[in-house]
Amino acid sequence: MKPLVLPLCTNSCSTKRLKLQVSYLLSARRRLVLLSYQIVMRALQLVLPIKLAKRARQEPGYAWHVSARMGRYSGPSVSHHPWMWVHAVSLGETRASAALVAALRVAHPHVKLLLTHGTATGLQAGKDLLRDGDQQTWLPWDSASAVNGFLKHYKPRFGVLMETEVWPQLCLSCVAQQVPLFVVNARMSQRSLEKAQRLVTLSHMAFGALAGVVAQTNDDAQRLAVLGANVLGVVGNIKFDMQLNDVQVASGVNAAQRTDKPIVMLASSRSGEEVLWLQAVAQLPVAQRDAVQWMLVPRHPQRVDEVDGLLRQAGWQVSKRSQWQATDRLHTDPTRCHVPAPDIRSVWLGDTLGEMAMYYAMSQVAVLGGSFEPLGGQNLIEAAACGCVVVAGPHTFNFVQATEQAIQAQACVRVENMAGAVKMAVELVANEKGLQDRSKAAKAWIENHRGAAVRTVGLLPHSPALQ
Repeated sequence: MKPLVLPLCTNSCSTKRLKLQVSYLLSARRRLVLLSYQIVMRALQLVLPIKLAKRARQEPGYAWHVSARMGRYSGPSVSHHPWMWVHAVSLGETRASAALVAALRVAHPHVKLLLTHGTATGLQAGKDLLRDGDQQTWLPWDSASAVNGFLKHYKPRFGVLMETEVWPQLCLSCVAQQVPLFVVNARMSQRSLEKAQRLVTLSHMAFGALAGVVAQTNDDAQRLAVLGANVLGVVGNIKFDMQLNDVQVASGVNAAQRTDKPIVMLASSRSGEEVLWLQAVAQLPVAQRDAVQWMLVPRHPQRVDEVDGLLRQAGWQVSKRSQWQATDRLHTDPTRCHVPAPDIRSVWLGDTLGEMAMYYAMSQVAVLGGSFEPLGGQNLIEAAACGCVVVAGPHTFNFVQATEQAIQAQACVRVENMAGAVKMAVELVANEKGLQDRSKAAKAWIENHRGAAVRTVGLLPHSPALQ
């Protein structure tokens, strides 16, 4: 490519000419950045099947329809169907998208749902959202060939990405193929903004190509605007609109009533946090340690065996959720939720997917995983909706406003480290009246923040393409 030279401005240079030259230079620079990105993503696509095959050994869902990741589909194009496309990358986003999907169906009753995901847990959870005529597939790899193959096959009327899934090629191809693409429930932490600004040209191309963004908070909106996003409004967090599985909640409550000890869970723990938990519990006085039934639920199911080994090596007796009665796991009768009898130095290990509502309903207190290492924390809204009081660590930068609101509402307590979290959890369950008050406050906090899904859909039709 011949290098571009921007000449020095002389008296003979008109302002208009200079602006055109600067515009062309910026345009050329963007094309060069995009070309480099496309080359890298195309190269990585060649090794993607190997990575997925390796991942499928632990989570078989990753072996499903791998060709769709490449934008290749069996059968004829289904672009003649009017699709409303919703992308929810993983389990949390998929569950949160249920309220959004319901609101979209009301707004667009004759349009079928096209649901995409990036993880096997999201794919599995998404099956519950489908109706007759809907389709589900993977989000394509962000290469030009894969994205264009996806858009050509489905030609969605519009697309809605949940929270943070903004990919440059996807955004630009949607513009080229006249598919309005929105990001809803959008969040952007200061840390994420700083990362995006390291690739500022690519970030501005991606966010600037979006038809619009609906943000969770004013801070999110301001950061997204810095990256060139067209912010349509600030409506709150759609996750407050999540509907709990009533049977799971009933099963959890029933299990708690059948247990003669309060249950404290380390929820959605990440690598390294189980070791911190073991060290913290070992520091407790024996009477306090044995007065609680402990439960651990790892964030990623492929780590269950690793966590099981850590617990047994430390001298704990482990009872896996998957080994409890099958009738309970089917949730056909919540009154038959027979949990193991609590033993001294026993710990329950949650090794099943899609049952967090039951785990939270069982627990009086949840120690929030992901917040004791610099990982940004986890969503604590579901715990609060179940009336489970949360103890969070110092690292909650991915959920700043929700965590601060929960603390103000008395639904959450923040501590400095895992030792402080374990100690606080034991103190909370020892104060039965105080714990009940916090549980009620948590549920009230959830009810006071519902409605973001409907407000979000109310903003989307502002785009003429959706009329």
